[in-house]
Amino acid sequence: MQPTIHKSIPAKHIVLLEIDNPPANSLAKVIKLRFNDLLDELEKDTAIRALIITSRGNKFCVGDDLKEAIVNSKIKGAITKNLKAFGSIMDRIEALPFPVIAAINGWCTGGGLELALCCDIRIAVDKAQFICSAVNVGLTASGYRLPRIIGAGPAKHLLYTGAPFSVQKADQYGLVTGVYKIDELMPAALELAKQIASKAPLAVQATKRIVDTAFDLDLPAAQDFQEKELLTLSDSQDHKRALAAFVAKEKPAFEGN
Repeated sequence: MQPTIHKSIPAKHIVLLEIDNPPANSLAKVIKLRFNDLLDELEKDTAIRALIITSRGNKFCVGDDLKEAIVNSKIKGAITKNLKAFGSIMDRIEALPFPVIAAINGWCTGGGLELALCCDIRIAVDKAQFICSAVNVGLTASGYRLPRIIGAGPAKHLLYTGAPFSVQKADQYGLVTGVYKIDELMPAALELAKQIASKAPLAVQATKRIVDTAFDLDLPAAQDFQEKELLTLSDSQDHKRALAAFVAKEKPAFEGN
């Protein structure tokens, strides 16, 4: 069977992507191409309110395909091209306007960890293992995203040593926000996605923009940014629906306008 990424819609406004490239769900060239095609679709779909990324089997993602990397090392410019292609996919996932949940179902290493870091929320199975493995193969990765999520001190420890760490340690650092038994992971991810999708989508998207820029702005700039977002939201139909629902003591039905 050809390696691929399966796309499905498990609930209204929610998309599920499942990497299927056994045995380790590496980010081979065919998977990168599939990711780009899917991102073309996702970026245009205004009905999406939450995305779940996971994998089939018992490994989330082990990063680049090392067999392909060996071939690329013998072709002039191939390594640079591959790194740029990988980086572009990560940037596009991170920039999606709606929240992205990584449901980590097993080993999450190297580029697979970077994939998880690009997501807004990470939950994991209780047997998951993580490795910042770039230094183990003479490369560097995750030096930007990981410190922003767990802090510089813990990130340096993990990045410099390239040693495996457990999901319990990941939970302690705040890298994941939930740990589940294997049969509970996807139901938990879907329930989380449904909870997000039930909220006002414009407000959720604005909140994501604010959080994603918070570390790069000083307080006055951050306050100005949030004020502009609030002014737009306060004039939205969904805000008016929420106020009317509050008066009527009903649950608001948000439409994303």
